[in-house]
Amino acid sequence: MNWKDEWKTLLLIVVAFLACFYLPVGTGRFDNAILEAFHLVKWYAREHVLLCLIPAFFIAGAISVFVSQASVIKYLGVQANKILAYGVASVSGTILAVCSCTVLPLFAGIYTRGAGLGPACAFLYSGPAINVLAIVLTARVLGLELGVARAVGAVSFSVIIGLLMHLIFRKEEAAKGETAMVMPDNGKHRPLWQTSLYFAAMVGVLVFANWGRPVEPGGLWAMLYDVKWIVAAFCAAALGIMLVFWFGVRLWKVAVTAVPVAALAWMFPQQPLLAFSAGVLGLSAFTSTDKEEAGEWFASSWDFAKKILPLLLFGVLVAGALLGRVGHEGLIPSAWVASAVGGNSLGANFFASLAGAFMYFATLTEIPILQGLIGSGMGKGPALALLLAGPALSLPSILVLRNIMGTKKTVVFVTLVVVLSTIAGMLYGAFFG
Repeated sequence: MNWKDEWKTLLLIVVAFLACFYLPVGTGRFDNAILEAFHLVKWYAREHVLLCLIPAFFIAGAISVFVSQASVIKYLGVQANKILAYGVASVSGTILAVCSCTVLPLFAGIYTRGAGLGPACAFLYSGPAINVLAIVLTARVLGLELGVARAVGAVSFSVIIGLLMHLIFRKEEAAKGETAMVMPDNGKHRPLWQTSLYFAAMVGVLVFANWGRPVEPGGLWAMLYDVKWIVAAFCAAALGIMLVFWFGVRLWKVAVTAVPVAALAWMFPQQPLLAFSAGVLGLSAFTSTDKEEAGEWFASSWDFAKKILPLLLFGVLVAGALLGRVGHEGLIPSAWVASAVGGNSLGANFFASLAGAFMYFATLTEIPILQGLIGSGMGKGPALALLLAGPALSLPSILVLRNIMGTKKTVVFVTLVVVLSTIAGMLYGAFFG
C-alpha cells in the first residue's frame, strides 16, 4: 500500500472520528441548535417550497423551453445594449417579491439560456434586494432615512455588481459572446404577446401567493393582501386557458385538475395551501405526461428542482443550527452578534455584511431582526450594511450558486456584495450616524 496516496483519506477519517468522539450531545446550546435547524427547515418547507420555489422552478423551466435563446442573448447577452440589459435587471425586484433562495431558479434559467454574467448577476442581486414592500416597511419601521438609503443602495449595487462581474470575467464573457453569435436559435416561436401573457400569469401566481400581510390594516397593500388568493386563482385559471389554446394541452386534463382545486378552495377557504397543492400536483401530472412542449416544460422544471432543492434544504438546516430562527438562538449566541455590530467601525460594518451574507432571511424578516439588533445597540451603518447584504445572499443560496456558476464566480460575487455593503455602511454611518 502506498501511504503517500492514502494520507488524505486517513486524515479525513481521523477528523470525522474526533468530531464524533467529542460531539457535545447533551449540552443545552448544542441540543437546542439541532432543534432550531429542524424547526427552520420545517418552516421553510411549509412557507417557501410550495408557494415560492415550485412556481419559480416552473418559471425557470419555461424560460429554458419557451423563451428563444436568441432573444435572451439579444437583450441580456454579452453583446446586448448595456443600458437596456442592466436597466431591466436592476429593477426586477420591484415585481418579484422573492427571497435569496427563490430567485435562484430564475437566475439559473436566464444564465443557462445565454444571459451575460453581468446582467444575470444584476438580476440575481436585485431580485430579493429591491422589494418594494420591504423597502416601504423599512422606511416605516426603521425610519425614512434608512428606507431611502436601502432603496438607493440596492438599485446601485445591482448595476455595480453586475458591471464588476462582467469586467472581472471579461475574457470568459468574450468567449461566451463569440459562441453565442454562432449558436442556432432553438427556441419555440409564437407571438411575443402570447409568451408575455404566459409568463405574466406565472409571475402573478408567484407574487400574489406570497403577498405578505402589511403592518397596518388600511391602504393599498392591505387591500391587495385581502384579495391575494383571488388574484392568484385568476392568474392560475388564465394559465390553464393559455395551456389549452396556445400550447396544445388537452382540455380534459386541465379540467380534471381544475375541479378538485375549485372544490378544495370552496370547502376549505381558510386553508388555501390545500387548493394550491392540488393545483401544483395536477399541473405536474398533466405536463409530465405530455409528449409535446408541455412535457419539455416539466422536464426542464424538474431538472432545476432536483439540482437546486436538496442544496437549499441542506443550507437551511446548517443556517438554522448556526443562527436559529427569529427570536431563537442557535450555536452562535445572538449576544455575540449584537455586541459585534455596535457603533460604526470598519469591523462592525464588515461583520454585519458578512453575517448578513450567510444568514437566511425570508422576505421581510430582516426588518424585525434589525429592529431587535438596533434596540441592542446596533449602529446605523451596520444596519444598512446588513440590509444590503442579507436579503440578497444566504448560506443556502451560496451553496446553490456554486453549483450553477462555479466556485470562483460565486466567491467573487459574495465578496463584492460584502465589500460594497461594508463601504455603504461606513459612508451612511459617517453622515447619518
